Amino acid sequence: MVARRTGQTCKGAARAAGYTYFGVLFLVAVLGAVMGVGGEVWRTTQQREKEQELLFIGNQFRLAIGRYYEQSPPPVKRFPPNLEALLRDQRVPGVQRYLRKLYRDPMTGDAEWGLVPAADGGILGVYSLSDGRPIKTANFAGADRDFEGKERYSDWVFYYQPKVGKRKS
Repeated sequence: MVARRTGQTCKGAARAAGYTYFGVLFLVAVLGAVMGVGGEVWRTTQQREKEQELLFIGNQFRLAIGRYYEQSPPPVKRFPPNLEALLRDQRVPGVQRYLRKLYRDPMTGDAEWGLVPAADGGILGVYSLSDGRPIKTANFAGADRDFEGKERYSDWVFYYQPKVGKRKS
């Protein structure tokens, strides 16, 4: 006896292929959603790392500007005329460095920084030229407490505040 294919067998195979197709579509949709969430987590992690790097680099500039100012030869303390002066202080004999290199702004990737002018024409501080919104807006430590609630990275200004000595009465 020869078995014949009936219309029922073909319809069953078509249904199975349809279920497989929808199963694959569902799997692709789930994988896409997982990859989207993973990408967002990765981007947020990268931004947090750049923020930490900006805080470190900004504080390095702040410390270097402070050392330049405090180690000024008498009689008048001066701020550095430019950032390059922090690499090698021309005011003293020998080699005096306050920074090993000029850091790039981690938020923009450029070597250009916003500069805060001092009253003597020098540089009082630096800030990022990025208008990006920070993730970190609270719980800053030490000299960075002024950054709490700031809405842009360009509002994070790293400046040196000279200590005012007490006068004797």
